[in-house]
Amino acid sequence: MTELRGRDAETRTISGLLDGARSGTSGALVLRGEAGIGKSALLDHAARAAGAGSAAGAGSAAGDARAARAAGDVRLLRGTGIEGEAELPFAGLQLLLRPALGCLEALPAPQRTALEAALGLGEGSGSGRDPMLVGLAVLSLLTEYADGGLVCLVDDAQWLDRASRDALLFAARRLQAEGVVIIFAVRDGEGSFPDTTAGLTEMRLGGLSPEASAALLDEQSLAPAVRYRLLAEAQGNPLALLELAAAVGSERHGDFAPGAIPLTGRLQLAFHGQVSRMPETTQALLLVVAADETGELPVVLRAAEAVNAGVDDLVAAEEADLIRRGGGESTIGFRHPLIRAAVYQRAPLGQRLAVHRALAAALDTPEHADRRAWHLAAAATGPDEEAAEALERTAARARERSGHEAAAAAYERAARLSVTPEARAHREALAAEAALESGDLDRARDLASRASRRVEGAPAVRARLAHVQALADFWQGSFPAAHRLLLEGAELITGDDPDQAAAMLIQALHTGWYLGERQLREVLDRLANVPLAGEDPLIPAAAFLSRLLDRGRAAEAPPVLADAFEETRRRGRAPDQVLMMMCGAALARGQDADAHELANAIAADHRQAGAAGVLPTALFFVAEGEVFTGRHRDALTTATEALGLARDTGQQQWFGQFSSVLAYLHAAEGDEEACRRQADAGMAGATAGSIAPGAPWAHWSLGLLELGLGRAEAALSRFERLTREPMRHHICATRSTPDLVEAAVRVGAAERTGDAMKHFEEWAASVRRPWADALVLRCRALLGGDDEAERLYADALKAHDRDGRPLEYARTALLYGEWLRRAQRKAEARVQLNDALETFDRLGMRPWAERARGELTATGAPDARAKATQGAAAGLTPQELQIVRLASQGLSNRDIAAQLFLSHRTVAYHLYKAYPKLGITSRRELKELATRMEI
Repeated sequence: MTELRGRDAETRTISGLLDGARSGTSGALVLRGEAGIGKSALLDHAARAAGAGSAAGAGSAAGDARAARAAGDVRLLRGTGIEGEAELPFAGLQLLLRPALGCLEALPAPQRTALEAALGLGEGSGSGRDPMLVGLAVLSLLTEYADGGLVCLVDDAQWLDRASRDALLFAARRLQAEGVVIIFAVRDGEGSFPDTTAGLTEMRLGGLSPEASAALLDEQSLAPAVRYRLLAEAQGNPLALLELAAAVGSERHGDFAPGAIPLTGRLQLAFHGQVSRMPETTQALLLVVAADETGELPVVLRAAEAVNAGVDDLVAAEEADLIRRGGGESTIGFRHPLIRAAVYQRAPLGQRLAVHRALAAALDTPEHADRRAWHLAAAATGPDEEAAEALERTAARARERSGHEAAAAAYERAARLSVTPEARAHREALAAEAALESGDLDRARDLASRASRRVEGAPAVRARLAHVQALADFWQGSFPAAHRLLLEGAELITGDDPDQAAAMLIQALHTGWYLGERQLREVLDRLANVPLAGEDPLIPAAAFLSRLLDRGRAAEAPPVLADAFEETRRRGRAPDQVLMMMCGAALARGQDADAHELANAIAADHRQAGAAGVLPTALFFVAEGEVFTGRHRDALTTATEALGLARDTGQQQWFGQFSSVLAYLHAAEGDEEACRRQADAGMAGATAGSIAPGAPWAHWSLGLLELGLGRAEAALSRFERLTREPMRHHICATRSTPDLVEAAVRVGAAERTGDAMKHFEEWAASVRRPWADALVLRCRALLGGDDEAERLYADALKAHDRDGRPLEYARTALLYGEWLRRAQRKAEARVQLNDALETFDRLGMRPWAERARGELTATGAPDARAKATQGAAAGLTPQELQIVRLASQGLSNRDIAAQLFLSHRTVAYHLYKAYPKLGITSRRELKELATRMEI
């Protein structure tokens, strides 16, 4: 194997990853550095280290694969980002995955269909699909193809198209036990690969040491003066050490001082010096290759004819090692990307335009339509409707395949080439919507703002643009701006398009939620005046939201979510965001079971469709329902999964929300460090005039933490923040009132509960649920005198749902037990305290269990040691518990993998780890255990 000088640490890291792949462990690595620093050389090293088995293609026989495994080899997939294809969706993915496509049939149908549509292999469209479904399909395909280990090498990843990049990063972040390694090589300062890739290991390559640089130069015959200068100029860059020798000593380039221009520029000058010595026809042919980049020889030669070049002109370039033939002699490419840059950037503008026109003419078949459109655009010198229309068609195709960033780029370029102002505004609006779909919020806002300035009249277009700007603002936490735009946009179209107006106002309920009650009230008034008619599914949804969220109608019997949802579904399909708002409103009015059921059903639909990107929204309401009913272990499982999905899909707004929910669960456990860390993450992102989305949960979490640890004054201060604008109407403000009351009583400040307690009593009366009445009774028992306390505690315990909401029952039992002990009724106190202790131990609520234990000891009971009552599943991680539950229902590993957006090998790995913890060895025993115990 060829030695890489000065790269011992890097090669050790790569060897460790490959060893892991051979043993079934997965990993990912991002190599970063300047041009020529040695990233490609390290990828070459990884390919060689993978072994002979790496050459096996998708059609290799099973016997070959077994032989490769026996030799310790792993399979190889290798691809390269191409700058000229950075706007073609899934172009990079298609190049990388081509040898593995024989495994497509093994994928679940939704994943296979999505990947085939993305790669242009099937007739189906990707329109409406979650882009992350392609990422899940990539994960599954790599898992199937690995068959004993696989390494995927992606060079020049900065030039990957966004759709390919996102799919590969999603797969890389969810690798666990597949035996798959992905290594990305990324050039600094160019392209659009993320500056940081959360969840992936990164390694930045610096220059070689002086010793390694000198050793590399020993292979060349250089005069001492040239050698000294070259070491100074190259700064340890291996490519510079190898390529600048001639330039340093040449008449043309020998007079510039080290550092006078950037190293990359000096390398381009060196390469251009080699190119300029080629015959003119060879230079023309090289410019065609540089402009096309894909290197398809038939296309290159057809275009070359237009610039008087031909196949014979390849000879001089090949002899100079400027270009090399690809596999099967059907492609050609430059030896190094900087040669391509030198050829293209230093060619006269007229020659570049001529070459792009020639390539557009050569790419005259339907499968080349997208490349042809971009060459037409590159050849345009002003408005060009032919090129604009071609790009608009390209954008529409990209959008259908979920290549939203590519669609935005094509629409935006088409807008600039448009002949009329109307066509330009129309295409800018389409570009803004595509940019929003891609998650590029700044670009979406800028495009929408620019287009809105061009539009006169056209209220429907202006409303669309306002909606784009509002959503971009909302997802970046600019709630006041988003709220204003939604109201303005809805007003423009209330008469002409009431459906869209209502949808925008329902979105405005979400923004208003983070601003205050006045804004929420205004939206409800406007929503009530939208002239929806007939069998519109938004009518029951809007009526339900208005009645539940209007505090002025709290005395009325609340509408039931299940009834409103059934009526909405009978009329048609309402947008998911509307259904989610219905869940949120139902939780705000205590309809926890109904909201949890609907959110679970929506989540199940998203899982079935492979919609990883939208799943966190549904899981948030699932987790809230589980917290409110005291199912903390279920909530931990849900929130942990959702937090990972939010991170892997780049949804910062949900990252903060789920961090705060996890903070609450850690507070209940008494894990102060984890609680504060997650609460800090939840409160990040606040902007002027609005709170961070996770702030209400974060404040509740920190208050519960302080209360559980006996710091009642600090707890009360936290809870009181929730009673003030802009949070006092939030679910957390209402639900935390019993905690506020307990904290206030403990510090002797019952008077600080007045307004909050009054609001809570009104809320409980409007909820009309026995468990809410029980909480009011508990609060009154704390606030009242001893004459009433016993009756109130006893009535509260009767009203509690002991089985459905064990936590609140236990907290009431604890307070009642404490009251009985203070009244010297120790035997009766022990009954209540033992009940509370059993529940707190089972739920893992250490501070509360310790408090109950201390009270029991004070009654004269023997030392109450911790009980192992958390069940057989207590030792499982959240992900193991989730997988075990699905396996106990009879789902196969592949079915579980599809639901949880994992690979089936990762599922098998977690089951293997879970079985010993449960004391079982098979799926049959797991099913029997599930019927006997709650797991």
